[in-house]
Amino acid sequence: MRQAAEAVVGLGANEGDTVATLSAARRALAELPATCLAATSSLYRTAPIGWTDQPDFLNAVCLLRTALAPEVLAEALFDLERTLGRVRVGVRNGPRVIDIDLLYYEGVTRDGPTLTLPHPRLHERAFVLYPWAEIVPGFRIPGLGALDDLRRAVQDQRAERLAIKW
Repeated sequence: MRQAAEAVVGLGANEGDTVATLSAARRALAELPATCLAATSSLYRTAPIGWTDQPDFLNAVCLLRTALAPEVLAEALFDLERTLGRVRVGVRNGPRVIDIDLLYYEGVTRDGPTLTLPHPRLHERAFVLYPWAEIVPGFRIPGLGALDDLRRAVQDQRAERLAIKW
């Protein structure tokens, strides 16, 4: 069996009952085979990026310890999105019932047609950096730098930590 590695997963939603959907996603992450949900951030209300004429998003980040290979984990996340009602059609960065992204997988750097690690735009997104820094303060992303430095670069993006139990 593969040795467990840390993986960071981003969650987001802005359609339907977002809190319930994100909660269901978090519970499903905890049930993945050979995987432990090690930490979960608070929920953050964030402004949409790109296509701005849509509702705000709720976002969170989860830290996993998993023995699943990166490609297997990524496919499990896509399956989970489909199970929760995500249909991948329409405008990029548009409204969605759920978005689940593999942001980082310990020890893996990859730039492939189906999987890029670390996620190619994570350093540009407050909705990723703020919740990630909450659960793994001081973390350094290989090739990108310290979360705190990256967060300062996106401080103009709205990311409001919410006091919602989820």
